[in-house]
Amino acid sequence: METASSERLAKAKEIASNPGEYQVCEGCESIVGLATAVCPNCHSYRFDGSSARVVDQALLLGSREKRSVTAEDLA
Repeated sequence: METASSERLAKAKEIASNPGEYQVCEGCESIVGLATAVCPNCHSYRFDGSSARVVDQALLLGSREKRSVTAEDLA
């Protein structure tokens, strides 16, 4: 069974290899799908879809422990 940190790293690598399918929320710096209009975590509607930003953020988030609370955590 994978640990939470290895799962995060695997997801980060998946995102970094396909940055055109994602964008970074300008409100909370979460990575969301390209079709997202309102961030499910902070309800912001401003995003940075540049590939460089997505890759950088994916690698940052994948290399550290989870710090944010998501909607799934509250369910």
